[in-house]
Amino acid sequence: MTCPRRREHRPSPARIPALALAALLCMLPLQLMGATAAEIDAGVDAALERFRTEVTGGEEFLASAKGVLVFPRVIKAGFGIGGEYGEGALRIGGETADYYSTAAASFGFQIGAQSRTLLFVFMENEALAQFRDSRGWEVGVDGSVALINLGAGRDLTTTNIRDPIVGFVFSNRGLMYNLTLEGTKVTRIER
Repeated sequence: MTCPRRREHRPSPARIPALALAALLCMLPLQLMGATAAEIDAGVDAALERFRTEVTGGEEFLASAKGVLVFPRVIKAGFGIGGEYGEGALRIGGETADYYSTAAASFGFQIGAQSRTLLFVFMENEALAQFRDSRGWEVGVDGSVALINLGAGRDLTTTNIRDPIVGFVFSNRGLMYNLTLEGTKVTRIER
């Protein structure tokens, strides 16, 4: 008599990103998920102030924006498979219009965790309207985001920006370069 072979259950390749993101969300600090509106707004205020002081021309640049989506604290963690999550707010005319979450999954060699700040600046009313009308929005699919790289001696007043949506990424050390935001998903949340 032979024993039946045990079948190993493997998730389909299409489900792997969702499973990786679910595993990551279980590892994130609970205080990051489900922040109150007041906590999100305080983080957004601090992130915008940092942008204005660290980026030459930042004040004038934000004044010309139609809207600014700010994620003050996006935690990225991984061990082979990784992901990121954060909550933020869309500001229009200096006032909070809506609250959003961002999430992304990644694959490849990665160990550890890091925190960063994301800003999506909408320079055209049409791009802002398309973003607000979407039920879920993904960078590179639903909207193209130009990630700004300010080199030595350059600032926002000397940079001719013609893109409808502009992205900035900050770490603890300042403005980050050579990154991609492709695959970053943004979803409206209730607060």
